[in-house]
Amino acid sequence: MTGDEKLTKAFANHDWHEIKVTDSWQIFKIMAEFVDGFEKLAKIGPCVSIFGSARTKNENKYYEMAVETARLLAERGYGVISGGGPGIMEAANKGAYEAGGKSVGLNIELPFEQFHNKYIDRDKLLEFDYFFVRKVMFMKYSQGFIVLPGGFGTLDESFEAITLIQTGKIARFPIVFIGVDYWKGLFEWVEEKMLNAEHNISPDDLNLYRVVDTAEEAVEHIFRFYQKYLLKPNF
Repeated sequence: MTGDEKLTKAFANHDWHEIKVTDSWQIFKIMAEFVDGFEKLAKIGPCVSIFGSARTKNENKYYEMAVETARLLAERGYGVISGGGPGIMEAANKGAYEAGGKSVGLNIELPFEQFHNKYIDRDKLLEFDYFFVRKVMFMKYSQGFIVLPGGFGTLDESFEAITLIQTGKIARFPIVFIGVDYWKGLFEWVEEKMLNAEHNISPDDLNLYRVVDTAEEAVEHIFRFYQKYLLKPNF
């Protein structure tokens, strides 16, 4: 179905029976994705989610940083959750897999696009139709978030985590962005416009995340955060 056809269908009149049947089955499908996700991820243990672009090539420096980040996390005892696809997601799963850690993939089914990568543990691959269900899984089963350069999807996932922490809907987990050069302009705008010019956030909100330049800094921040609370990745 093309974009124009989807738009036309959205504005078309539907009778009550059609609405009820379609919506009811959709609810059951959504419930099934939640149940499957909860059952599988609850067994895995403490994990860190790594976000980033599906378009990043394996020769890119950020791909290598993602591999190294995941490797270091696995060596510290953390599982790694990615979006299950190519690019940074593949790199994250690769680093965890090659280090002998838990490698989890939350793959989203997209037409003509994403296929899950080969570095996900066979029993830790989940397939989703709905982005919002997938995001719930990231937020519910992650003890931290590491964000590498990406596009709109990466911004969506990372700012979802920041918002949930800011509003107290989830605990204050560590969020680390890797790539000062890539993220600098965005967070300067956040401070200058959102905070100072329009007062749409509080000064303390700038402490909800950290921007670093290396895999080692990112993982060390996660580790120090939990060391402060006397928590270890095998809790």
